[in-house]
Amino acid sequence: MPTTLTPFIDRRHAGAEESPAGRERRQFANSHDDLSPEAGELASAIDNYKLRHRRRFINFEEMLSVMKSIGYAK
Repeated sequence: MPTTLTPFIDRRHAGAEESPAGRERRQFANSHDDLSPEAGELASAIDNYKLRHRRRFINFEEMLSVMKSIGYAK
């Protein structure tokens, strides 16, 4: 009984040519326009942290670190 093998399809880069260059999926909203000035400052600080550290998502410790870096104190 002959069997037909399905070829391997590498999906890790599928659709990469369709997405705009330099566009990165974000943990939070892509636009900070609807945020208060304080929330916009935090969002920008988090985005900068993620870019510097090549992180797509951050954990709570990292978020606290970012918050303290822009002056948050309990």
